[in-house]
Order: sequence, then C-alpha cells, then structure tokens
Amino acid sequence: MSRATRSAFDDVPPDGFDEDENEAPSLDEAPEIDFDFEPGAVKAGTEIIRRFWTTLPTSPGVYRMFDHKGDVLYVGKAKNLKARVGSYARGQAHSNRIARMIAQTAAMEFVTTATETEALLLEANLIKQLKPRFNVLMRDDKSFPYILLTSDGPAPQIVKHRGARRRKGNYYGPFANVWAVNRTVNALQRAFLLRTCSDSYYENRTRPCLLYQIKRCSGPCTGEISSDDYVALADNARAFLSGKSNAVKDRMREEMQAASENLEFERAARFRDRIAALSAIQGTQGVNTQGVEEADVFALDEQAGQFCIEVFFFRNFQNWGNRAYFPKADRSMSADEVLASFISQFYDDKPAPRLVLVSHTIEDAELMAAALSSRVEHRVEVHQPQRGERKNLVDYAQRNAKEALGRRLADTASQGKLLAALGQSFGLDKPPRRIEVYDNSHISGTAAVGGMIVAGPTGFMKTHYRTFNIKSEELSPGDDFGMMREVLTRRFKRLAKEAPRTPREGDVGEPQAAAEGQAVPAATEALPDDPDAFPAWPDLVLIDGGAGQLEAARASLAEIGVIDVPLVGIAKGRDRDAGRETFFVPGRTPFKLPPRDPVLYFVQRLRDEAHRFAIGTHRARRKREMTKNPLDEIAGIGPTRKRALLHHFGTVKAIERAALEDLAKAPGVNAATARAVYDFFHANA
Repeated sequence: MSRATRSAFDDVPPDGFDEDENEAPSLDEAPEIDFDFEPGAVKAGTEIIRRFWTTLPTSPGVYRMFDHKGDVLYVGKAKNLKARVGSYARGQAHSNRIARMIAQTAAMEFVTTATETEALLLEANLIKQLKPRFNVLMRDDKSFPYILLTSDGPAPQIVKHRGARRRKGNYYGPFANVWAVNRTVNALQRAFLLRTCSDSYYENRTRPCLLYQIKRCSGPCTGEISSDDYVALADNARAFLSGKSNAVKDRMREEMQAASENLEFERAARFRDRIAALSAIQGTQGVNTQGVEEADVFALDEQAGQFCIEVFFFRNFQNWGNRAYFPKADRSMSADEVLASFISQFYDDKPAPRLVLVSHTIEDAELMAAALSSRVEHRVEVHQPQRGERKNLVDYAQRNAKEALGRRLADTASQGKLLAALGQSFGLDKPPRRIEVYDNSHISGTAAVGGMIVAGPTGFMKTHYRTFNIKSEELSPGDDFGMMREVLTRRFKRLAKEAPRTPREGDVGEPQAAAEGQAVPAATEALPDDPDAFPAWPDLVLIDGGAGQLEAARASLAEIGVIDVPLVGIAKGRDRDAGRETFFVPGRTPFKLPPRDPVLYFVQRLRDEAHRFAIGTHRARRKREMTKNPLDEIAGIGPTRKRALLHHFGTVKAIERAALEDLAKAPGVNAATARAVYDFFHANA
C-alpha cells in the first residue's frame, strides 16, 4: 500500500493489497482471523462491509461506519475507497480495536471527493462534528484568542478577539490563553497609546477618558492627537506585531535621544516608558528563537496508556504561549497515528502557519501539508526536525508535554483516592465517577438562577456545567426550596429523555425504600461500548442546603420517577464557618466530618465552585437586565434600526415621547416600523 493513501488512524492493510491498483483483489480467499472475543459478531460485521464494498468506486473519499443504534463508530478517508473498505472485509491481521469496530458495524455511508486532500479535510471536519468512538478526539477545541487592530474606522482600535474574522483589520495570533493577550494588549497600550474603547463609546466622547489621563491612550476621540499622528502610531504597532520589533524600538530610541538633546525631557521620558513596555513583551518569553519566525510546535508524550500533546505558538520570532491537550485515543494506537489525527482536527477551524514542527513521524506529512496549504494563502511545511534550533524547540515542547501528563496522572490518582473516600463517607457502593452539585443565587428573588457544576475523575468538568434561569411565576420571592425543585425537575426530566436508563438486575424494593426516606444505591446507565466514557447520569448529587433543601430535592426527583440517585445535603456551619458543615443523607442521622478530613476539604471545594458558578451567572443575568434596552423587545427592531432611532432622538425617553409622524421621519424607519414602536410605548394609553 502506498503510504500517502493510509488513513492516519487505520492499521496497515494486508501484504499484497495495494490501494494504487484500480481494482481490489478478491475477498473470497481471505484467511480466518484469530480474535480474542466472539468471532460471530466480527463475521456479521464483515459481511455487512462486503455488501457495501461490491458497489464502491475507486475514487478518493470519506467513509463512515455506524452501529445498530445509528451512532457513528468511525470516520476515515481513502485515496481509493474500494481498496480501503475492502481491507476491513478481508479478515486478516486486524488489531483488537479494528476488530471491535468491525463487529459493531451495522451500516456505512460514503462521500466521494475529487482529491485525497479534500478527503483529508472532510474527514477532520466530520470527526470534530460527530466525535466517533474509534477515532482520536480532541477534548478541548476552544477557539484561540487573537489581537485585532481594526481598519474599518477613522481611529484604529486594538482589542482581543475570538471567533470568526468578520471585521476588517489585522489579526495577530494565536495566543495560547487570554492572559497572554491581555498582557500584550496592556503593553501595546503603553507603547503606542492606541484606543481599546468600543466605537459607540468613542463616537460619544466629549472629553478624554481616564485612559488618556494615565497615558494609556492618545485621545483621538476628542482630537488630543491629530489623525495623521494617530495613524502613524497604529502603523508602528502593526510593524511591531508583524515582526519588525527591533526597527520600531530603534526609531523610538532615536526620537528619545533627539528629545533629550532638545531638552524635551518629558517627551523623552514618554519614549523611554514606551520602549520599556515593548521590551517587557519580548523579555518575558519562555523560549526565544533566532531563526524561527512563524511556527506551531506539536510534541506528544505517552504514559500509562494516556496521551498529552503540547502545542507552542511562535509568531514574529516570539513565543506567544503554549497549551496542553489530552486527546481521547485507544491505547492500541501508536503515537504517530494519534499526533497525525490530532493535527488534522486542530487546523479544521483555524489557519496554519508556514511551518508545523512535530515530534513524531507523520506518514502522510506531504498530504497534510497540501491540505493545510489549500486553506491558507501560503505554503505550509510539516517537518520533524533532527537537529538545530528547530529540534531544540520540539524537545522543549516534549519536556513540557511529559511534565503536563505527569501532573495530570498524579492529579487523577489523587482525585481517585478522594472519590473513593467520598463514596465511603456517604455510604455509596463504589466511588462516584460523576458528581453534580447544585446551588441557587438571587437577590430577593430577582434575576434568580440555578447552577450545576460537575466533577469527575479528572477534576471539574466545566464543559458539563449548566445554568437554569428560574422561569416559574408561581414562586414567591426568595423561595429557595421552590427554585431547587424547578432546577432538579428540569434537569432530570431532560436527562431521562436524552439518556434513558434500564433498571439493573437484582435491584428490588427501591420505590419502597425511597418512599421511606432510605438511601438507595445509585444506578448508572449502561456503557458497554465505551467503558471509559464519562457517564451522563450522576453517581452522587450534592445540594447546597440543609434538611429542607434535601427533602425538596428528593420529592422533586421522586415525582418524575428518579429514585436511585444518592442525594446529600450540605448545611453550612454556625456563623457559616468552613469546617463545621453538617451533612444530611436520607435514612441516616445528620453527621459531621472530622475537621481535617481530606474528604471535608474536597466537599468544600465542590460547594465553593458551585457557589462561584451560580453567583457569577446571577450577576451576569442581573447586569444584562439592568442594561436591557426597551427597543430590544420590539419585534422588527434590529441593531441597525435601534442605532438609527437612538442617533436621531438621542435617548429612549425621547423615542417614547415622540409622535408617530416624528418616528416615521427617522432615517431607516418606515411607516410599519414607526407604528410598531409607537404602539409598544402607547399600548396602555
């Protein structure tokens, strides 16, 4: 088989099977396979694949394998679809992972493409969307922050940016985290005095703001600096961010020296401070490069069947940060396969730099480079360096990957011990894998929200956090019990619909035990196909409250038929002192944990995280409601018309007092819109 035609995730097809051939060899003479599980399922899956194989073309494309429930098992690409799919049906020398996948296959779908490059791009896109069980999966695919220097207004604005690049301007990045962006933007403010305010704030200024007073902005909004001089500052910032940092600093040094010679010491001091700000950006890099202007560095480390990929970002000879990823991959997969799959998905929604350095061999490196180049306006090189500065960068990244994975394994082991001790303290049959903690936040019933945080074997699972806006109008202000009932009812009704469970064999007497207030062992949903998957149902639910909150929670769950989820109430100690918490468990006498018990500290961390999350969500909702504009509630009034009305009348009060004829005269407002606005404010007239 040609190396360029292999999927990064597949085993090598049998010897003598060449995907470069137009016709695949016959499948009838394939020898038997020796599997370590029931061969009947494998044989059935092989027969299903054979039926699809007979009608496949020899063109490039992407294939998907489905199980009997319609869930996607695997997504792969091929230069020759008939040859690639045929390799699964020959029944020869497959690993256990591939054999399990074949055994579960009930159907297949195919998409043909013009080239193998298109197939590789489509494969990465489908893997990120569908998250197939047998592919390598990115667990954290959040977009990276960038610095945006706008060019769509009279005074360029410098801001941090995430998401689609719809606004005109220059984008610099990616940065590994928001902290790195904030630090850089603050330094650029001191160095180039560029504005960071929004356009609406900028257009309505009548005098300089505080940033001008503390020398963080040059005040273009009120004409404190001429338009030409401000544009020159923005050009210097672009030059610095584009890699011409030394030239920019040299010009500043010359101007500082000239100002000093002319006895303009205050002006010279300003240039001195600006040079110091730029030096701070360059001087805090973890790795300094001399010959690598623009590159992403990927280094993989494997320990105990887990993988860590450390990614470093280098732009303009500067290190713009790094991030560690822990992809989900089968233990039988090689490091080369995991890294190749990860990189394909990594660049699915972000542009690649000119150079991608890797720590392991990528067999489809040329194909991957061609695919990445097709999505940007420059050539991309995928390279595994063997010596020199590039090799030093990869080695540095690999050391970080090893340390990050070591810390994660240590944290996981520590977390496992805490979960085991927690389960023992609360009388669970086994250590909980998923813990849900609930808390409410409000001010006298206004802007009430409920928060749910989730913890598991690897710590806080923030992608599983949920918020609940309290919607019931029957609740009296401050009814915490009613709020908790609403939150739990909505949560578990939806959970029962999305992830229904089957009763466990041998569990008897649970309804009666629940009705009598006794503890009931927790049941979890069956996960036979992926035992390592994070469960959807909680093994333990913690309620921030005492006996009253716990009873409200138990009653609300019993009403919807959920009677086997362990509940624990956490009542704050006297004077709300940490360490004096009382725990309420159905069927047990309230109890306390020893003051220095690690389980007590662990529960406090869970409760504090739930409190932080709930109150943060409440504050955000309260802020939105305080700044809500009545025009937002009028159907047909979008941002453009709202802006036109406010520019024409000045305030919402003026719009409310305006006559129908005056509303119709506003730019961009037709008669129907004017009538809608008028009727909204005069409905009770």
